[in-house]
Amino acid sequence: MIIKYRSAHALARGAAAVALAATLVASLSACAPLIVGGAFVGSGMIVADRRTTGAQIEDQSIEIKAASRARSLATLGQIEVTSYNRTVLITGNVPAAEEKARVEQAVAAVENVRSVVNELEVGPTAALATRSNDAFIGAKIKATMVDAKDVHASAYKVVVERGVAFLMGRVTEREAARGAELAAAVPGVKKVVRVFEILSEQDLATLGKPPLPSPAASAAQ
Repeated sequence: MIIKYRSAHALARGAAAVALAATLVASLSACAPLIVGGAFVGSGMIVADRRTTGAQIEDQSIEIKAASRARSLATLGQIEVTSYNRTVLITGNVPAAEEKARVEQAVAAVENVRSVVNELEVGPTAALATRSNDAFIGAKIKATMVDAKDVHASAYKVVVERGVAFLMGRVTEREAARGAELAAAVPGVKKVVRVFEILSEQDLATLGKPPLPSPAASAAQ
């Protein structure tokens, strides 16, 4: 494992950014429902994760195994692995295209992985301040979704890398479009990338989670 050391000044700036993000999350939790362990909790309402319990456990296992294999192959850089319903998103950076390809192959070989979305960048590692800002943006996106009346915030998993927002989840076409719209409106988001598993309205109904009304329908009532 290679550890990169930074100057005290850089660490101080990064710590300040992290503290700012933590303050935002704390303030939001005081006035909005809380998302805990894949469940959306607040005002007596619980909306369960749209994955099965087995899929959630497998996703956790995939992330641990895939991250370990990926980081053992990369000589430098920073790699993050996110799994949702066995679809794996790889973000971060590696120094060479060859390593990007090797990491993807290693992750795809992990047991139970259905597909891999390789969004690794070839280039230098993002600064601590950049990663802290990404965490801040991610918190803002989730807060925006919580505030929206026409989406289930718990249906979306948000990953932000250098200002690019990756959205994962099992959603309908309407939810996919609306989620991307909400994320794109958050300050600091450069681009939104959809990594969704699209469900039909009928599929969603079988999960016991009827779709919320569209903004137009809500306004008409």
